[in-house]
Amino acid sequence: MGTPDFAVESLRRLVEGGYNIVGVVTMPDKPMGRHGSVLQPSPVKQYAARHGLKVLQPERLKDESFVAELRSLQADLQIVVAFRMLPEIVWNMSRLGTFNLHASLLPQYRGAAPINWAVINGDTETGITTFFLKHEIDTGEIIDQVRIPIAPDDDVEAVHDRLMTLGGDLVVKTVDMLLQGAVKTIPQEQLTSDDEPLRPAPKIFKETCRIDWSKGIKRVHDFVRGLSPYPAAWTELTNEKGEHLTLKIYKTAMESASSALHPTGTIVTDNKTYLCIALPDGYIHVKSLQLAGKKRMDVADFLRGFRCDGWRVE
Repeated sequence: MGTPDFAVESLRRLVEGGYNIVGVVTMPDKPMGRHGSVLQPSPVKQYAARHGLKVLQPERLKDESFVAELRSLQADLQIVVAFRMLPEIVWNMSRLGTFNLHASLLPQYRGAAPINWAVINGDTETGITTFFLKHEIDTGEIIDQVRIPIAPDDDVEAVHDRLMTLGGDLVVKTVDMLLQGAVKTIPQEQLTSDDEPLRPAPKIFKETCRIDWSKGIKRVHDFVRGLSPYPAAWTELTNEKGEHLTLKIYKTAMESASSALHPTGTIVTDNKTYLCIALPDGYIHVKSLQLAGKKRMDVADFLRGFRCDGWRVE
């Protein structure tokens, strides 16, 4: 069960490994285009269709016809990767249970956007976890975990791609362990500590992505890379005429200073090769950005078509 590219890698590994996949569950096709007249299948459906796998696309996971069809497949094991929250009637159906692949080191970052929040928070390590489903989301007993470092300039795309590949490895390993009866689970409560409070990973909305320039250069740098390339951190450009423009920022670098020489939010640029934003503890160098209605570009290309005189960020 899954929808995006992150789930395709695990499905691919199972297909190429020769496992008997009796069915694939994914989201209904998504309406696209101006009038929603074009239906776009999920990446998981596209892969499944190319390999002749049976595909189920329920609108509601408690729908009686879907539950009956799923039960008729008589799956010994159900695997969830980047999908919706399942009702008990679904996750408690198969003989060996249902396990989920989650892109964090549980119990940290339970929720919809674990990779984003790990980078936003400046973590130096993250990983993936397989665990059995139960009633409360992302709280079931852990089967296995794999850890990876997060480099100081990694963005979400880089971390996502590494975890996606490792996730395929871990799903296959977990399936083999379950088939061999070699699984020894660990309750997540045993991995919690008062010294390390649990950090959530809630769904990210547009307003979540707005940059707070008062946070300091490290926090802003981590925030930008934690949302790059999607959905992208953004800010608002304003000038003395009262004009407003939305600017997405994809890549930055930090320049520390004991105190900035300019008020927070001031744009410092030569209008040719560099664009910096003044913060309380230094400057953020903007490297890649996108003005509303334009394409993403590096800063030199941006400055060839936009003069920053009189503008600041809010």
